[in-house]
Amino acid sequence: NTYLSFIRKFVMITAIDHIIIAVENLKEAEANYELLLGHPPVWKGTHKHLGTENSLFIFKNTYLELLAQKGSGMGAELIKNTLKEKGEGLFGLVLQTENIDLAAQKLKKHDCIVGPPFEGSGKNNTDGKVRAWKNLFLTDKITRGVFSFLIQHKNGSLPKVDRYEPAMINNLDHVVMTTSDPDGFINTYKGIYKIRLALDKYVESLKSRVLFFRLNKTTLEVVVTEKSKVMPDSLWGLAWGVDSIKETRNRLISKGIKVSSVKKGMKEGTLVATVKSNTHNVPTLLIEHL
Repeated sequence: NTYLSFIRKFVMITAIDHIIIAVENLKEAEANYELLLGHPPVWKGTHKHLGTENSLFIFKNTYLELLAQKGSGMGAELIKNTLKEKGEGLFGLVLQTENIDLAAQKLKKHDCIVGPPFEGSGKNNTDGKVRAWKNLFLTDKITRGVFSFLIQHKNGSLPKVDRYEPAMINNLDHVVMTTSDPDGFINTYKGIYKIRLALDKYVESLKSRVLFFRLNKTTLEVVVTEKSKVMPDSLWGLAWGVDSIKETRNRLISKGIKVSSVKKGMKEGTLVATVKSNTHNVPTLLIEHL
């Protein structure tokens, strides 16, 4: 397949593979997100060597990982320190590549990798199925303060949701990030990762310059913050896509979740509402494209 070989050779990042939320109590977070999203997790795993456990929820264009400490290991320490310093909330941005060995070669030239790609695998605690992948961990020079790494999936896949009802969350519309160094951010995400910078504009309602990067039907919306000195970038919030914001809002309110009233979105032809509870400290927006 010529297109696939082109992608593997020239496009380093093909998708936002998944978003990670760090949580104290996995069972509690899982229950909250099942209510919020409208569908149960498709995968529950334990990483004994890392000292973590997770629950995965799948969407049309990505998946969400709830991650908690279980036992001891490098992952357990990372989660423990994050919860101590920042509390629960957005923790990681994982980027998908089709050729992790080539990505490692290219990133090594920029002095951006911790070591070579390494194998990873996970077993679904609910049905015993196994998935395998390769990870590439990155230095602060390229992650810019956000916990981020590259992944290439090798064997197995996550179960799909048979059908998304109009009141379910079915896709990740955009991830909101902040940066005090827009030139450095563009150099990394456009220059090195080769992610398309679709728009760079001043947004009056935010009183800020905003960068919009597009990949895999998801937008990285990066709000530029004016700081006297360069601060680390940060993950700020998530906007979830729904087919019917009215039905989704009614469903959430019926489950006891607090949601704002529906209003016109910043982008023309959209309706939005803010979820105000059960998100484990993740600023959360619902969005419907009309």
